[in-house]
Amino acid sequence: MAPPGATLSQLEHRVGFYETDAMGVVHHSNYLRFFERARALWLREHDRPYSEYMEMGLHFAVTRSEVDHHDSARFDDLLQVTAWAEWVRGASLRIAYSVACGARPIASGATEHASISSENGRVRRIPAEARGRLQALASPS
Repeated sequence: MAPPGATLSQLEHRVGFYETDAMGVVHHSNYLRFFERARALWLREHDRPYSEYMEMGLHFAVTRSEVDHHDSARFDDLLQVTAWAEWVRGASLRIAYSVACGARPIASGATEHASISSENGRVRRIPAEARGRLQALASPS
């Protein structure tokens, strides 16, 4: 669940049959895909499209991912995937997520990212202006 005052984006996703496994539930690997879509939406809605970071020669590489599964989602469920920034540092950030089907919690988690140069793949500080914007959007402590 998002903390009070967090800057949120919410993505709705209707589960496709191809996203389910032999047991008829959403395969666990798909939650990271849902997170990825919600993260891109969060950036687009509150900061700038990810493509603009790419134009600046910057990428946010995943360095850590966490998914806690609370319940199963199934084919044709309408999921609400919510994303918010937990923290932003000099060259890294952490985005948190919750996935629900109506009032039923399905999953929660987070991804941590290192800011890297697209030129050489090395860690690169988030430009000061962008870092300031992102830090202002991060959840209150």
